[in-house]
Amino acid sequence: MSAANTNVALLRADDRTIRCYDPATRELIGTVAVDSPEQVRAAIERARAAQIGWAETDFTRRRAVLQRMIDHLLDHGPELVDLVVRDAGKTRENVLMGELWTVLEKLRWTIANGEKHLRPEPVSAGMFVHKRARLEFHPLGVVGAIIPWNYPLQNIMNPLIPALMAGNAIVIKPSEWVAFSAQRVVEIARDALVAEGQSPELVQIVHGYAETGQALIDGGIAQLVFIGSVTNGRKILEAAARSLIPVVLELGGKDPLIVCDDAHLEQAAHAAMSGCFISAGQNCVASERILVQDGIYDAFAELVGGLTRQLRQGDPKQGTVDVGAMVTPLQLEIVERLVDDAVAKGARVLAGGTRMFAEQGDFFAPTVLADVTPEMDIMQQETFGPVMVLCRVRDDHEAIAIANGTPFGLGSSVFSKDHTRARRIADRLDAGMTAINDFGGMTYMAQDLTFGGIKHSGFGRMNGKDGLRSFCNVKSVLEDRLPIHFANKLYPVEDGDFDRILGALRLAYGRGGKRRFGALVDLIRGKRGGQS
Repeated sequence: MSAANTNVALLRADDRTIRCYDPATRELIGTVAVDSPEQVRAAIERARAAQIGWAETDFTRRRAVLQRMIDHLLDHGPELVDLVVRDAGKTRENVLMGELWTVLEKLRWTIANGEKHLRPEPVSAGMFVHKRARLEFHPLGVVGAIIPWNYPLQNIMNPLIPALMAGNAIVIKPSEWVAFSAQRVVEIARDALVAEGQSPELVQIVHGYAETGQALIDGGIAQLVFIGSVTNGRKILEAAARSLIPVVLELGGKDPLIVCDDAHLEQAAHAAMSGCFISAGQNCVASERILVQDGIYDAFAELVGGLTRQLRQGDPKQGTVDVGAMVTPLQLEIVERLVDDAVAKGARVLAGGTRMFAEQGDFFAPTVLADVTPEMDIMQQETFGPVMVLCRVRDDHEAIAIANGTPFGLGSSVFSKDHTRARRIADRLDAGMTAINDFGGMTYMAQDLTFGGIKHSGFGRMNGKDGLRSFCNVKSVLEDRLPIHFANKLYPVEDGDFDRILGALRLAYGRGGKRRFGALVDLIRGKRGGQS
């Protein structure tokens, strides 16, 4: 049996139970029951029944629920941080900044802006001057979410918050690798709903493996949010297509961080440290390729190599560390394979490069690889681990070409003291998001910005106005401006209708005053007239 199969067997003792482990110690911390397809359908139906009343609530009540969630997060912050540390092996600081802060900011933004973006929006009625037009944003009903293991708190809250604000119920299937903490996270929302006199059944959680996800897709949900790998994203899309369920896909990334030769050295280096080592690099918007121009390359490599060698690693529960454990042993194997392949092909190890504390837990040392080239696997495949990959580039053009030379297009970063130059590079990057002179993941914290990618990084958007409205049926409405009623008679067709309609079209859309005047004359006379 392979190591990967052994790891899955440890997690999945049988089809009814998930065994949960602390990745920093491999200690069994609990078990979670797997939901059968029948239980998944029952959860969807409970959510559907609760959503009928929730859809009729006003925004004041919805905001009150979200505010209760903020209060809960602040009151129980240290407890929740410790829970995620134990379930995911993260450092306490990473959980505090990367999960608690992001969720609090998303709640704050939604409370402040949700109603503005969800109330009916008047739009132009075009040539129908006697009509009014507007867009209305109605709840979809019951939405589903299948989410990964890298952010146990934030990944649940990311779809849950806009789903509730838009008037929906939601059924969430978290990754089996972080099932231990998921129920506690969902209770934050359920408790807030109860406190405001609403049904906790609006938020459901179901646990299991692929069969559970399939049951969720087949169970009659109105939409699915999937966050995960490209491989699994394809499977999800195929399954959703059979039920004609719209899907928002947030898949993998291979984000470039371009360092121009005029960049501020320390600013770029510390951004790269954040981009590579936050959450042990298990981040969809991790800076997976650091493209450094010749003029600054050696100094940059020396600086980040020295900084990385100073990082402390170990069990976050035993004291302050900079980098914790990998969440899953499967991902640890992928990181090790990619690093070993790069070194075998000529990459230089400036720091790390190996597993750590193998007898204790699932750790990979914070690593810096220099002189990596575009054809190496580690430059093309998502690493999702604590590895900084340095690739030397000649100039802006080569940096852009290499940056765009993968199937991914999620986030990106550009560093230059010349803002015009940085903007010019940023404009040419194939990405859903770009940060100039900052780690690209920080775009998530500007919640007015949307979050999502292109190419193999998925489609659809989260965050911002568009992300909130993606949880809605956007209905177009055209109605009378004044209570004046007359019939628009199209039938039966009368002689001369063709000429009159053609004349009207030429008058409305013809170019130049002379041509349009001629069309008006033809229209009045009821004649076809000349060609326009």
